[in-house]
Amino acid sequence: MDKAADTELKSHEHQRDLEREAAEKEWRSWQRGQLRRNTLHLVSAAAQWVLLLACFIYLAIDALQLAKPAGDQVPWSHVKFTGKSVKGIAINLSAERGSIPIRNGSIIIPCDGLYLVSLKGDISSSELDKKHSLKLILGKNGDENSGALWEQTLQHNSETVYLITVFYLFAPCNIALWTNTNATITDLSFSLVLLSPIFYCLR
Repeated sequence: MDKAADTELKSHEHQRDLEREAAEKEWRSWQRGQLRRNTLHLVSAAAQWVLLLACFIYLAIDALQLAKPAGDQVPWSHVKFTGKSVKGIAINLSAERGSIPIRNGSIIIPCDGLYLVSLKGDISSSELDKKHSLKLILGKNGDENSGALWEQTLQHNSETVYLITVFYLFAPCNIALWTNTNATITDLSFSLVLLSPIFYCLR
């Protein structure tokens, strides 16, 4: 009798072990499936962003080809800068190439229209603390009431900033970059290209 009870107990334990192993296999299988689903979602989202960026660049290039300002010359400017930025003062930009003029660090918008703007660079500051953050700001120089066209707040003492967007800008206005505290800027590349047909240009 004791032998039969012992056998039945072992049988129950074996059955529980089998059920536990089956549950563990099912759980591991669900985890693997969930990981695959998450990976597929991430890949799908990344692909959508890449396609969106490709479409945007294609449209920008197409619009650039359609834009035919006076003399068939598209207003544009490309700037590179490495150096110090003083709090609240326009960064001393100077054009590397292009037809859009730059004076005293400000880009002079020559025509009303839609502009493709791209910016990339490394920015750092040793003056940050818990009460103050570092901002790189793109706005209209000399017009404090106009607000910033774009700004990026840095979360660390050193970061890479990146921007690609379009703005509708009016002539004449001066576009400048500045920081809200003293900073060091490295390998800044800044480009501005008129995309839309011109309705008004400075003479």
